Amino acid sequence: MANCQFGCLPTIIGSVPHKDPVRACELVAHYLRDIPAWPQLPKRTFLENMYAQYSEGFPGIVIKGEKIYVDRKQDLTRQLEQFYTDYLANDFSKYTLSPEYAAGFQAFPDALRKLTPRAVKGHVTGPISWGLTVTDESGKAIIYDETFGDVVPKFLRLKASRQEQVLSKINRNTIMFVDEPYMTAFGSIAMQLSREQVIAALEETFAGIRGIKGVHCCGNTDWSVLMQTSANIIHFDAYKYPDSLAIYTKEVKKFMDNGNCIGWGIIPTDAESVNKESVASLKDRLESAMAPFTRKGIPFKTLVEQGLLLPACGLGPIGSEAAAERALQLLADLSAYIRSKYIG
Repeated sequence: MANCQFGCLPTIIGSVPHKDPVRACELVAHYLRDIPAWPQLPKRTFLENMYAQYSEGFPGIVIKGEKIYVDRKQDLTRQLEQFYTDYLANDFSKYTLSPEYAAGFQAFPDALRKLTPRAVKGHVTGPISWGLTVTDESGKAIIYDETFGDVVPKFLRLKASRQEQVLSKINRNTIMFVDEPYMTAFGSIAMQLSREQVIAALEETFAGIRGIKGVHCCGNTDWSVLMQTSANIIHFDAYKYPDSLAIYTKEVKKFMDNGNCIGWGIIPTDAESVNKESVASLKDRLESAMAPFTRKGIPFKTLVEQGLLLPACGLGPIGSEAAAERALQLLADLSAYIRSKYIG
């Protein structure tokens, strides 16, 4: 069983608005000493967009400007054969994040040299969101393609395995999040995938992760689907949508009884909200978000001990570096307050 007794320590989803990878990693090391996460820098280049970032090496992938698609008009037989050879051999050595696509990932180890973190966190875009965003040359989402729909979760599995291998050299305790913003569309006409298909795709990607597995969705979704996977952490937007998870208190209780963890996305990710909030106001919001679960028999102590504190989503779109840094300060200070008050 994964050890998810985090006691509301802070970490982040991934993205920040900075362009300088060294500066971004310095901030992570300063504010997130216990569970640092390597920073994604989408403002630095489109290649660090959460879909482009994990596309390197995908058969037939084309990036033109800020458009990403799979060109099926070319003969991809050899590329697909090589991919499946790698997959069947679990050879993820060439599925790394290169400096061009992930400058923060490259700068991350040096920034942590003076730290002794409890764990390090990585992240990969999930197969549902990636497969619905990346299209073929005609504009059809590749997750619906008979060939590429099978490749997507397997490819992201290799990406996750390679990333975790690198992170494990920093600290053997790894947390890998699979980010699934498109799960907000589950059950609507925008996503023609069954519950079973979603779970199977996620499980394929999760199978490449040896450490703690997390899944992130920043809006309303059917959380029972995600809790049916092998995820150890469910992260939700507890700032804007505090009631979205509370509908599933029975499933959450079972999830936590199995030793798993809730990631409370309690720090807002827009500058206006960040500037008006304080540790005291966010503490009240967090306790209010936890209240429906305590009323349904989950002890408050359990919610705190088996909790992580995070921003509601990535900080990349927040606007300014100053706003992002204030968000990180609030996150670190809120965690310290909760831990001193309830854990000691």
